[in-house]
Amino acid sequence: MSRFRFVYAVFCFTAILIFAVYLRNANDRIFYRLCVQRAEQNRLNDELRRKELRLQGMINPTAVSERLDEQSTD
Repeated sequence: MSRFRFVYAVFCFTAILIFAVYLRNANDRIFYRLCVQRAEQNRLNDELRRKELRLQGMINPTAVSERLDEQSTD
């Protein structure tokens, strides 16, 4: 009976360790995905800011009047 308990305890301990490794791998995968998504979000935010600045430069009254002057001289 003692040998059966020992084998059972070793089996349970091994199962717990395997489950812990599985959880750690799952946690690492989720963390990696989160980092990738944050990087993508930052890239998109930077692109949006560049486009906003470009648009503001295009609708700036000074820029509009310069373009109108260029078109009127052509």
